[in-house]
Formats: sequence, C-alpha cells, structure tokens
Amino acid sequence: MISDYLDIKEEVKDALDNNKPIVALESTIISHGMPYPENIISAKRSEAIIREAGGIPATIAIIKGRIKIGLTESDLDHMGKDSGITKASRRDMAMILSKGMDGATTVATTMLCADLAGIRVFATGGIGGVHRNGQTTMDVSADLQELAGTNVGVVCAGAKSILDIGLTLEYLETHGVPVIGYGTENFPAFYIRESGYKVDYRVDNPAEIAKALKVKWDLGLKGGMVIANPIPEEFEMDKEYISAVIDEAVESAEKEGVKGKGITPYVLARLHNKTGDKSLFANKELVYNNVRLAAQIAIEYAKQ
Repeated sequence: MISDYLDIKEEVKDALDNNKPIVALESTIISHGMPYPENIISAKRSEAIIREAGGIPATIAIIKGRIKIGLTESDLDHMGKDSGITKASRRDMAMILSKGMDGATTVATTMLCADLAGIRVFATGGIGGVHRNGQTTMDVSADLQELAGTNVGVVCAGAKSILDIGLTLEYLETHGVPVIGYGTENFPAFYIRESGYKVDYRVDNPAEIAKALKVKWDLGLKGGMVIANPIPEEFEMDKEYISAVIDEAVESAEKEGVKGKGITPYVLARLHNKTGDKSLFANKELVYNNVRLAAQIAIEYAKQ
C-alpha cells in the first residue's frame, strides 16, 4: 500500500479530507539550491506566503526512509543544515526508502509524491529540461518525463538558463504538456523574463488556470501543466551579464566532469559566488512570486 510509505502532516491531511487549497513545495531547493541559512529562511517564508493567502503548505522530503508530506520546523532545519542529504529523483526513490535514507525531492519527485498524496498544485523555482548538447549527450532532466505523466500543475519561472530551452519546449510539446504563460506570451528563463521563446497560451488570471487543470484531468489527459510565471521586473537580472556568468559556469562544469544531477547545484553555487549573491536574491524573489501564484491557483482549484 502506498500509504505505508507516506507520513502526511496533520494539517495537510485535514486539508485533503476537506478540500482545502494545498500547495506542494520541494526540498531540493533547501538542501541543494541555496546556502545555509538562506535556504531555511526562504523555505519558511514560502510556507508563510501560502498561509497568508489562505492555503496550506506541504513541503515534501524523504526523512529516514519515509516520504514526508508537510514538514515540521525541525524537519526544515534538518533538510537545510545536513550536507549529506541525497538529491532524490524518481530513479532513487526505491533505494532511498528501502535503505531508510534522507532525500531532498527534486521537481520530478515532488510531483510524484504530491500526486501520491492527492495534491494538484506545486510551486518551484524553475523546471529542469534538456541540457545543452542534450541531442548528443541525452542529458535530459527527469522533470520533463514526470510532467508528461503526473497530474500536477507546476508553477515556475520557466527553465533555468543553463539549459537548451528550445529543446526543452520541444520535448514538452511532443509529450502533450501545455506551457502556459501567466500574464505573458514569452517563456521566461529563471533570472530573466524572456528566453526568446513563446509559450503555448497566455492566461491572465488564476481561476482560468485552475479551470484548465480540471478540464485536462476530467478528460483523462494525463500529465502536468507548466505555468510559467516570469520573475518580477524589479528583480530581473541583466540578460547579457547573467548569460555570460552562466556560460562560464557551464564551461567550468564540463571541464571538471560535472554531469547529470550534479550540474545544477554546481552552476548555482558558481553563480552565487560570481554575482556577489545577486543571483541568490533573485532566486528567492522568483520563488516567492511563484508561491503566491500557486496559492491563488490552489484556492481556485479547490472551488472546482
């Protein structure tokens, strides 16, 4: 039984039983995305934003071989302070649980676990995608395959600029994943508002997104939806500057043989170091922006 592996926090269980709005949050951003103590500060602020909007936060992680749907304050501290926590994607789940290990859930595994619990809206920073030269290396994030088959709407600031965004969008299109721009026709690239690529549809209010999610799943159209929410204009970084820093970080990763799930934390750490933490500040603000929108969508979805 799936319930044998899940520990659902009481307030989240109550919300599920009573159709209250819930927003799932990932834990990789805590354990691998931001340095301590900014990671814990950001995680707690994200949860507070959801509560202020009238929703229930459900931060997801694996602790001692148990999938935790909703974390306590001590759980959040543990995920943020312990440097030995594994970055857990779909392929890692069975081994991490069977060995009683800790795991920080990626976008893919947060979607998977949210779906197991019955949570339909998830806020993150940016989704993974097809890495540069992915057509030859086959380095494609498991996030994309999860979006193809798991019924969770993902609010994000697009895809990280370290990726091949064109190929990422082609992959999503092939697998029938709608890419919705919230208040924009342009697909964002994490730190910048426009990647140079278009979204499938522009939507200007959370209620319409919630309705589209319901219609999609009512029709039996499996898979998620990407809700691309650009970083607020006042926090956007200079495109040429951040692109140059990212290119340098990616080149360094290649030279050092960093591959797969190690690339993103490596590049983010280099960015934070090179930009004097300007990128860390932008990262936090775009996450908060996504969390606010996700809470509004969850509230509207609960009304469906």
